[in-house]
Amino acid sequence: MATPVMMPKVGISVESCVITKWHKAKGDAVKVGDLLFTYETDKSTIDEEATVEGTMLGHFFEEGDDVPCMTNVCVIGTEGESIDEFKPAVEEEDAPAAPEAPASEATAAQSAPVSTAPAAVPADGRLKISPRARLLAEKAGVDPKYAAATGAEGRICETDIRALIANPPVMAEPATAAETVAAPVPAYRDEKLSGIRKAIAKSMFTSLSTMAQLTHNTSFDATEILAFRKKIKANAEAMGLSNITLNDIILFAVARTLKHYPMLNAHMLDDTTMRFFSGVHLGVAVDTERGLMVPTIFDADKKSLNEISLEAKALAKECQAGSINPDKLQGASFTVSNLGSFGIESFTPVINPPQVGILGVDTLMTRVRDVDGTAVPYQAMGLSLTYDHRAVDGGPASKFLRELGRNLENFSLLMIQ
Repeated sequence: MATPVMMPKVGISVESCVITKWHKAKGDAVKVGDLLFTYETDKSTIDEEATVEGTMLGHFFEEGDDVPCMTNVCVIGTEGESIDEFKPAVEEEDAPAAPEAPASEATAAQSAPVSTAPAAVPADGRLKISPRARLLAEKAGVDPKYAAATGAEGRICETDIRALIANPPVMAEPATAAETVAAPVPAYRDEKLSGIRKAIAKSMFTSLSTMAQLTHNTSFDATEILAFRKKIKANAEAMGLSNITLNDIILFAVARTLKHYPMLNAHMLDDTTMRFFSGVHLGVAVDTERGLMVPTIFDADKKSLNEISLEAKALAKECQAGSINPDKLQGASFTVSNLGSFGIESFTPVINPPQVGILGVDTLMTRVRDVDGTAVPYQAMGLSLTYDHRAVDGGPASKFLRELGRNLENFSLLMIQ
């Protein structure tokens, strides 16, 4: 029995996904657990696995197509079964047929040789063709890459295939060695932005164009947290603790400190409404090959240091694998972005709207201070707080930074509060 495979609904905020790669072609055998296709939301890239066995009977969409969630994308069944009943109700409309040319022009066009260059294949190698056009090309036994694409955005439509059937391409003789000239190396290449990159671009532009952002920079003595982490590393295995990092320690301190500054643990919904959160939901910036992702540790102020460490690592791993649920990438009330591992001494983090604050964590630096007339070196760490001045004044923002620094300098005392 034929079974359709739908584009999954991943997260309540996702309406459609882009198919980025097909792993099974028409006619391929399919087993339970086999990869069928890879798709991309504006947040992550996900693999879809088969839940039934059979033969891939056909696709309704191609790589690069943006498919609404809960729409049939392919069918698995027994070879020979019809898939017509599973075709999506709404299909891409083919471009209208071109008006007929005068008889003399039509005769000239038919007598002229057809170009053998695959005009419809873009630079990325993906053929843009409607499902009906692909089906007609398969039935007629013609190669669609030789069709002249007249559809929207360079897509091949059914009329293009019919024109190709009527005027098959004239295959040119292979060029001799003397005629072969090396193709020039292009000066540049154009690539379409991925869904993730477009989402980041839109969010950052909205943030900087709609908020009154201001950044305060400070630093604190990192001596205690360095000693604390050293002690944890020496005893982690015996105590069953996670590999707690300096970033985990900072996340813990931010969650505990932010409870006392509700104006920073908030969303600005519009020019008249603020939403203040009773719990601290920390967004943690994660660098991935696909772009920046910010998963959320919900109720971080109620979790232990070890719990925060474990959850932060699990979320980062899901982001880097591209398997994270989009619902885990929203709902944060405040964000922490750590660029210290890149040696950044100070930067201006950009707020994730509708949040009103984001903390940048900088690298460790050796500084000196005067102790009874003697210059004593110590390890300092920088903090960069960007806040929306529409929602938060400079005084409360500065007090938050000062208290956070003190809590980190006295981390062992913070742990017992």
